[in-house]
Amino acid sequence: MSIKVLVAEDDPAIRTLLRRTLGLEGYQVVEAEDGEEAVEKALQQHPDLVILDVLLPRKDGWDVCREIRRESSVPILMLTALGQEEDEVKGLEVGADDYVVKPFSPRQLLARVKALLRRSQGQGDLILEYPDLILDGKARRVTYRGEEILLAPKEFDLLYFLARHPGQVLSRQQLLERVWGWDYEGDDRTVDEHVKRIRRKLGEEGRGRLIRTVWGVGYRFDPQGEGS
Repeated sequence: MSIKVLVAEDDPAIRTLLRRTLGLEGYQVVEAEDGEEAVEKALQQHPDLVILDVLLPRKDGWDVCREIRRESSVPILMLTALGQEEDEVKGLEVGADDYVVKPFSPRQLLARVKALLRRSQGQGDLILEYPDLILDGKARRVTYRGEEILLAPKEFDLLYFLARHPGQVLSRQQLLERVWGWDYEGDDRTVDEHVKRIRRKLGEEGRGRLIRTVWGVGYRFDPQGEGS
């Protein structure tokens, strides 16, 4: 079965470029011209990946991303002409997994798409079990204190990688290289934003966190939840 990619973009020329680029790789492309249509197709057609323009009519990409994230952990690649750092951070905060600024080369975007698909389809198939947390690498399922938690693909990848190295201090740069890839162009704030989102979804506040901050270095997974 071919991989299905939803392209939500109001510019016909860019949609055509993406359809041809992705089609040459054998991907099935589903198109949406506005935000309302993007949400509808994302939730009804269950794509393997979403390419989402920020400046969509009827509903902008930020809101589309939020709505998709409430129901799905599908990888989302934000595509926009906005190039400010705060826009990238906002994209991560609403649940995007990667961020490409226009103008872009088809080769660059295709590499990002393949990386997201590769990581979403498996960071390992081990089941990691701790007192409060169970991570099923094959099913990509998270159970925390008996409740299933829905994480975005990159959130799962980050938590899974940390959980595979309990007690080990991992720098932000190490996490960027191992979870996002050696060629990822983001900065340390990317890791921090994802950790914040994971903690929020786990409902962890103050002490008792599974992901412990090691100030000035990075993070450490603490199976006993004694971190701060």
